[in-house]
Amino acid sequence: MKIFVTGASGYIGGSVAALLASKGHAVRGLIRSPAKAESVRAKGIEPVIGTLDDAALLRAEAAAADAVINAADSDHQGAVEALLAGLAGTGKPFIHTSGTSLVGDEAMGEPSEAIFTEETPVKPEPDKKHRVALNRLIMEAAPGVRTIVLCNSLIYGDTLGAPAQSVQIPPLVAQAQESGIARYIGRGLNIWSNVHIADMADLYLLALEKAPAGSFYYVENGEAAFGDLVRAIAKALGLGEAQSWPAEEAIARWGRELAVFALGSNSRVRAGKARSELGWAPTHTSVLEWVKTGLNQQGQI
Repeated sequence: MKIFVTGASGYIGGSVAALLASKGHAVRGLIRSPAKAESVRAKGIEPVIGTLDDAALLRAEAAAADAVINAADSDHQGAVEALLAGLAGTGKPFIHTSGTSLVGDEAMGEPSEAIFTEETPVKPEPDKKHRVALNRLIMEAAPGVRTIVLCNSLIYGDTLGAPAQSVQIPPLVAQAQESGIARYIGRGLNIWSNVHIADMADLYLLALEKAPAGSFYYVENGEAAFGDLVRAIAKALGLGEAQSWPAEEAIARWGRELAVFALGSNSRVRAGKARSELGWAPTHTSVLEWVKTGLNQQGQI
């Protein structure tokens, strides 16, 4: 297949694009920086220089492709509309990358018993209303386009593509390395579901092959409290005991979006639908073990 992937130099898009190329697909990948072209090309991906604001380019690339995977930005509505316009009426697949912070709360380190499946109603925090609405817009574009939304939880593991990092663990590691103290927010009892990058990429291929039009899937294979995650980071880096960080200091360091919704919230989902409908069989089960091994081997994530 001829597949167009946005975010091809990023952690998610680069990993998915590299896996697709390794399976024999002809992959064209959107990247913003010409400096990253060679590292992307080395993974078997033909780089396309542009941004998500280049509506004409996105529409043309989508129209020329057999399938589109949008992995650059979960919230960029203009890019989604351009890509869907390029695919309109074809019935071709369009996979959009969302994220489970859309079910996140503002707990700032406190726990929650709320667990979401695809059937659980979501009442998003104000910051996440747009993401929920955009996902709905995408699913409603079916059946003219075979739209699929994959809603990823915390992703860990080494990239499969060009050099890139995930969103959540690296900031925790960087802060710990710079200050000498690994820190979690509040009491660190907030829990996130998680998934290994290789298992996640496998699901993209399964969705491309099997997912029905207008479908939505959570993506996870385990969960962990952030306090436990940060303690694992501290141990792997050879630091002392992990410490609590007040919410205001975490926000000052990381900004509201990262501190509140990526590192301080609860986001607990279950991916039974992906397993039962698509035959997804993830094999990596412990982000804590991966952190211990990854940091000990590499000194960084």
